[in-house]
Formats: sequence, structure tokens, C-alpha cells
Amino acid sequence: MTRGERPAGDRRPGRDAVRGRGGAGRPATGRATGRGRPRPPRDEPRNAAYDLLRAVDERDAYANLLMPTLLRERGLSGRDAALATELAYGTLRGLGTYDEIIAACSDRPPDEIDPPVLDAVRLGAHQLLKTRVPPHAAVSATVDLVRLRVGAGASRFANAILRKVATRDLPAWLAIVAPEAAADPVGHLAVTHSHPRWITSALRDAVGGDPAETAALLAADNERPVVTLVAWPGRSTVDELVAAGATPARYSPHAAYLPEGDPAAIPAVAEGRAGVQDEASQLVALALTRVPVAGRDDRWLDMCAGPGGKAALLDALTGAGGHLLAADQRHHRARLVYRATRRAGVVTADGTRPAWRPGVFDRVLVDAPCTGLGALRRRPEARWRRPAGSVPELAALQRELLGSALDAARPGGVVGYVTCSPHLAETRVVVEDVLRRHGGAELLDARAYLPEVAGLGDGPYAQFWPHRHRTDAMFLALLRTPPGA
Repeated sequence: MTRGERPAGDRRPGRDAVRGRGGAGRPATGRATGRGRPRPPRDEPRNAAYDLLRAVDERDAYANLLMPTLLRERGLSGRDAALATELAYGTLRGLGTYDEIIAACSDRPPDEIDPPVLDAVRLGAHQLLKTRVPPHAAVSATVDLVRLRVGAGASRFANAILRKVATRDLPAWLAIVAPEAAADPVGHLAVTHSHPRWITSALRDAVGGDPAETAALLAADNERPVVTLVAWPGRSTVDELVAAGATPARYSPHAAYLPEGDPAAIPAVAEGRAGVQDEASQLVALALTRVPVAGRDDRWLDMCAGPGGKAALLDALTGAGGHLLAADQRHHRARLVYRATRRAGVVTADGTRPAWRPGVFDRVLVDAPCTGLGALRRRPEARWRRPAGSVPELAALQRELLGSALDAARPGGVVGYVTCSPHLAETRVVVEDVLRRHGGAELLDARAYLPEVAGLGDGPYAQFWPHRHRTDAMFLALLRTPPGA
């Protein structure tokens, strides 16, 4: 197989790498390098970005959780924090493309390059190909980083590769390393937009096979998302968030966008009266509350509630006399739900083996575990972690959870099935299969309960998209259980 035919992202960086000098988190010293040359001074933004890449590879760290800690520990703020974040996140997003280009510039494939060196070269490639950092500065800074964190010999190797990378811009490199679109459309999109081949194929199917829309979706996954805040009713307001520097959101009445800065600097967020939550996540929870039900409406259930964003919003919307039961199988996630909510009952429980009586809840939300393909713009490393083989196992779990949710709802109650993935095997295929097994349940048109949002698809499902709505690709199905006799 030629280099152009190799799908981007189908390999993970080697995990049996040399863990020699300059491992992630190792402090720099002022000692001289070989031949008596002094070590270069530390470039803190690039060191922070590099340490995040190493932690993702070595410890499977979550970039969105680790980055704020690194910035705080290094005392980085303002432009330095923005640079570190862009370098780390941008490199993770473009990793598949950069590896193809590095392979074309090296005498060995990326998976045979020592991972500490490879991560630094990827960091340099990102600066050369996707930022406004001058080429000489990108090469020099990366070579200094490798010399400081790995060694002089490795820095010469990195210098040779990056000087070759710098001879062309990104479009010129893509013309060389990406398969031809006519011969291999999925491979072309995978390399061009830095997604594993299997994810590219799944997303193409989810948008109906249209190449242009697939490209737009993949491109949106590589854009930096805006921070979206949620004002929990009764605890804070959108006006309060706006007064603190946010702007009102397009769709959700409880959302606001934070154009820049740390969300924790917003008083309502710092005090636990507001949170950070994608706008589509807010809207799927709101849609569940908008479906009319006959009779009582005071018992709600969130079956997979961790870490608590949707539960906090539902808890605030239950109204006087209403009660939300929020459950999660993992105790540490249930604790996060407890902290996020104020009135809800919170239990550690497996939704497939319910700790509650069947047929008692007026509204049930099942935000099922999934591949997370809808949140790749916010979790840039996730695309390289999730194997295609995980989909059947997750789909089986999703069927169990949705069936359990229908059992938990009372006659005439409403169930909302949500995934942060547009993969057909996790969305409509799951719903249609469960409906065949649970006779009598009615599939509602979810779009009718989201009138403020256009472009949600042909129905009866509602599908949000990053390239259409600038949200995560959240999927929603609404079902009503058969009325009682």
C-alpha cells in the first residue's frame, strides 16, 4: 500500500515508546547540552502544549480537562494561554494530516519515530501549516523544544523533517499525500480533514452521502468552538451572564456565548449558579420538557445523568412540587450530578438494572453512552482513540437503556433518547429496533418541540450539526408510551 492510500488516523502513536529524557512534565534544567552548548530558555506556551500532547499519548489524558490545569500551573494567561491552547488543540485536530506529511518528509513512518520526538514534530508542523507563526520561528522554536526536552541528536532529526515540511504550504502537501478524490473519496476527505477513515465514512453516511456537506462537517470539527454558558433557571439569568461579558445565544433561552476568557471568572459560574454546556445539549433537554402529557407531571428521571449538565437544567425546570431522580452507574459521576443539582434525588444505579419501579415516571431522559462523534471539535483527541469496533457494543447498550427508559415511563409518558453522535448505528437504527420490540410506543416529531431551530433534518428525529448550527452533533428522538387502558 502506498503512502497516499494509507488512511489518516487509523494508527495510534506507538505506546511502547522510549521514555527517556524530556518526558512530559519533566522540568527543564539550565545544564549545558552536548559540546558545551547552553540549553535554550524555556518557551512556556510551547512546553505546555507539548506536555499536553505527551499526556494524551502516555496517559490517555483528556485535553479539555488537563489544559486548564497546565495553564494554571505554568501561570499562563492572555496571549500565552491562547497560544498554548491553539498549538495543543490544533495539533491534536490535525494529527492525521500532519502524520501523512511527516511520513513524506522522513525516512521512517511516524509510528517508528520515538513518540516524544514525534509529538514535537507534529507541533512544529501545525505551526508551519496552520498558523501565522513565521516559518523560521516555527522551526527554530520546535528544534529548541526538542533539544531541551529530548536531546541534541533528536533535535537534528526534527530540524531535518521540519525544514522539508516548510518547503510547501498545506494545499500543496495535500495534493501530494491525500488520495485522489475521484478514486478514493473517503480517503481523500480523511486525509484532507484529519479524521480516521471509519469516522469519515460514518459521518458521510449520516449526512446522506453528500460529499460537499461531508467536507463541511469535517471542516467544522476542526474549528475552535465558542464557549457556551447555561444560566440555570432560578439560580442565574442570561442577563447576568451578559452583564459579565457574555452574549445572548441564538437558540436556547438559557444560553449565552463567552467570546473569550475563562468561564470560571464569571461570578455565576464560579458560584455554581451557571455552568458550561453546549447549546444543543440544553435544547434536547428543553424539548423533552415541552411535550404535553395528560394528567400529572411531577416525576422525572434522568437515567444516565453524569456529569450533570442536563440534570441541572431539568432539575431547575421541574417546577413547584416536581421532582427529578438523576442516576448514573459510576459513583464519581453521580457525585458530579449531586454537585450540579439542587433539589434532585441522585443515586448510583445502572439504567439497565433499574433501582426504581417501572411505569412511574412522567418524563424520562436517556442520554446514552456513545462514541462521542458529535463532540470532536471540543474533544480533539477523541477521534484518534475511539476504534470502529466499539460501535456494536455501544449500540447494544443503547438498545438496553432505551428499552429500560420506556419501561420506566408511565402510560402516556414521554421518553427522550439522546446521543452526542450522529452515527446511524447509534441513532435511528437503535430507535427503530427498540420500537419493534416495544409495541405501541409512538415516535413523535422531535422538530416540533424545537421551533427556534431550522435544519434539524427530515424528521421525525432532530439532528444538530456543527456546520449548520455551530453546536455539537446531538441527536434526539422523542417517544410516547402507550396510554393506559
